[in-house]
Amino acid sequence: MAEIKVPELAESITEGTIAKWLKNTGEHVEKGEYLVELETDKVNIEIISDFSGTLTDQKFSEGDTVRVGETIAVVEEGVGQAAPAAVSEPAPQLQTVVPTEVPPAPPNNTGPVERSGIQQDRKEESGKRPIASPAARKLAREKGINLQEIPSSDPLGRLRKQDVSLFQSGMNPAGPSAPKRETSVEPMKVENPAKPVINERMSRRRQTIAKRLLEVKQSTAMLTTFNEIDMTAVMDLRKRRKDKFFEEHDVRLGFMSFFTKAVVAALKKYPYLNAEIQGDQILVKKFYDIGIAVAAEEGLVVPVVRDADRKSFAEIESDIMQLAEKARANKLSLKDLQGGTFTITNGGVFGSLLSTPILNGPQVGILGMHTIQLRPVAVDKDKMENRPMMYVALSYDHRIVDGKEAVSFLSTIKKLLEDPETLLLEG
Repeated sequence: MAEIKVPELAESITEGTIAKWLKNTGEHVEKGEYLVELETDKVNIEIISDFSGTLTDQKFSEGDTVRVGETIAVVEEGVGQAAPAAVSEPAPQLQTVVPTEVPPAPPNNTGPVERSGIQQDRKEESGKRPIASPAARKLAREKGINLQEIPSSDPLGRLRKQDVSLFQSGMNPAGPSAPKRETSVEPMKVENPAKPVINERMSRRRQTIAKRLLEVKQSTAMLTTFNEIDMTAVMDLRKRRKDKFFEEHDVRLGFMSFFTKAVVAALKKYPYLNAEIQGDQILVKKFYDIGIAVAAEEGLVVPVVRDADRKSFAEIESDIMQLAEKARANKLSLKDLQGGTFTITNGGVFGSLLSTPILNGPQVGILGMHTIQLRPVAVDKDKMENRPMMYVALSYDHRIVDGKEAVSFLSTIKKLLEDPETLLLEG
């Protein structure tokens, strides 16, 4: 007997939730084959088997919480080798030729529908699990949808996340000829039946986000200070240099690199905003790993740009672009999310004019960027001009950061961004 245990995940992750068993009890398992999908606070992980044999015991059910090092399954090695297919039931062959004519189905026909010669209905294979990506399985589970009811748009029958999304919205991923969806999510019982609500379980990641944000609000003396930045100089500089910058570095010059550089310079001047509290000790960090908040489909994530003080504008822009793409594709690793000494969040991309960002604990500072808006500004006592202005907000932990220090930090960022030439030359 060989035990399958939850592997070491990351320093900050000690447990996860069984999201989906990918093998059933009694099935043969090959070494290196995926056994179970584990949902953690930050990413979903598929655990593989280190042994070949038969899965004889699943010690936990889907939805159960398991800890690192805990035995979750047992594989009996060398037993249940894959048997040859029975002569009476040969394996179905994929047809690669589209039939020229498909006879119309009878009115009450509930049988399978063929598209391009491939069987789309997998209900006849009651003992087999539909082939689906982890993201598709997770979305279907959260929405209460049976994967076997979803037609696939993939020629080989693999279900993808977009198939589940289309199915959820009432559209048919496989086209008009495939069976239509009948929702499996039942509305909760309410007093007024004309106003139904949907009971949807929070994902583990959403539960973690909710828990941590609440903990930060309850365990810190969080305060927010505001300022506004005239973005004229940054926008003019970008306009002048963006084409040459792209030619030389194959990455676009955005606002985030300017803000990251300005934040690092301000953190060096006001180091307590790059610290954290550990008991009755203040841990001041002499490295600058800047978290960049990204709105992913499954919730907010904060991948980290490492050693931002040592990187050029091009390297920072490249890192941010790659991390954002990985976040939106749900491909961030635990390493991408670990650590971070200070966070930048940009609600301006969604049109936010002003907000009070919540700290990303255990960090003690977070900078909030907002939308750029033309506003009349007094350039001197006699003259007004319309300038592209951005409100910025700094939330900080008042336990170790005083108001004077926070206001000065934000003023430093303002001054650096209103005269960005020095930042670019240094990068």
